[in-house]
Amino acid sequence: MKTIKGPAIFLAQFLSDEAPFNSLPSICKWAASLGYKGVQLPSWDKRCIDLQKAAESKTYSDEIKGIVQSFGMEITELTSHLQGQLVATHKAYDNGFDVFAPKEVHNNPEARTAWAVQQLKYTALASKNLGLTAHATFSGALLWHTVYPWPQRKKGEVEQGFKELAKRWVPILNNFDEVGVDLCYEIHPGEDLHDGITFERFLAATNNHKRAHILYDPSHFVLQQLNYLDYIDIYHEHIKMFHVKDAEFNSSGRSGVYGGYQDWIDRPGRFRSLGDGQVNFKAIFSKLAQYNYPGWAVLEWECCLKNQEDGAREGAEFIRKHIIKVGDRSFDDFAGEK
Repeated sequence: MKTIKGPAIFLAQFLSDEAPFNSLPSICKWAASLGYKGVQLPSWDKRCIDLQKAAESKTYSDEIKGIVQSFGMEITELTSHLQGQLVATHKAYDNGFDVFAPKEVHNNPEARTAWAVQQLKYTALASKNLGLTAHATFSGALLWHTVYPWPQRKKGEVEQGFKELAKRWVPILNNFDEVGVDLCYEIHPGEDLHDGITFERFLAATNNHKRAHILYDPSHFVLQQLNYLDYIDIYHEHIKMFHVKDAEFNSSGRSGVYGGYQDWIDRPGRFRSLGDGQVNFKAIFSKLAQYNYPGWAVLEWECCLKNQEDGAREGAEFIRKHIIKVGDRSFDDFAGEK
C-alpha cells in the first residue's frame, strides 16, 4: 500500500493582487508556513506561471520548480479548468464563458475553442517539463442544458453529444499520452462528465483511452446526492487526483438539489471549509489508502461562510491528521508460521 502525499493546496482561490498572494514566491512562502508540502498551480494565472513559456522552455520550468522547492514544497499538478471548459461549450453558454478566454477570441466560438485546445497542448508539454505525471481539467459541456430535459431529448442526442465530446478530446488525450501524463477530468456538475455514468459514456466514446482519468472531489457528489464512497470502490483505478473539499446538503420544504437560483449561502447544498461539512473524510482516506491511491491530497478551499486564510490554515492540519501512514507488515504477522 502507498501513503497519500500531502498536505497540498490548490492556489487558484487564493491568488490575488494583494501580498502575499500576488506572486509565486510569496504565496509559496505563505503556504509553506502553514505546513503544506505541495502546491497545485492554475495554468491560466500568470501570477504563478506563464503556461506557454513553461511548455516551450525546460529552463523556465526548472526555474518555477526551483521557486517552489526553495520553500520545501513540490508542484503536485497543473490545472486547466477554465481552458478545458472551452474545449466543448454549447452555444447557450457562449456569452458567459467568453470571460475565460482572451478578448481577441470573444464572440468567436470557433477561435475560442481553437485557443482552448492549444492551451491544453501547452499544459501537456509544461507538465512534462515540470516532471509531473497527472493534469487536471474540465470536460466542458455540450449536453448540460439537457440534464433535466423539457421537452424530451431527441433520440440519439446523448450518443451524438458524447461522440462529439470524444472527437474533441481524443487528439488532446493523445498529446498527453505522448508525454506520459494522465489527463484527469474533475467530475463536476455543469460538465458533461459529472457522475459515474457520464464518465463511463465518455470512456467508451474514447475507446477506453488510457490517459482518461478522474480528479475525485467528494463535495460535488454531496451536492448531487451521489454516494461518494461507493464511487471510490467502483472507479478507484481511474482516480489519479484528489481535491479535499467539504460540503453539506440540508434540503427543506422550499428547496433541494437545484438550489432555487439562490446564492451559495442560502442553498441546501453548499461548500464548506474542511471539517465544517458532512463529508466522511476518515472513510475516504481509508478507501484511498486501501486502493493504493498514488497521488496527493490537495485542499481546494471554497466556503460560503469562513475566511479563506482560516480555511487554509485549518485545512493543512485537517489533511495531515487524515493521511494514513500505511503499514509495512500485517498486524498478525507475529502469529505466522515460523
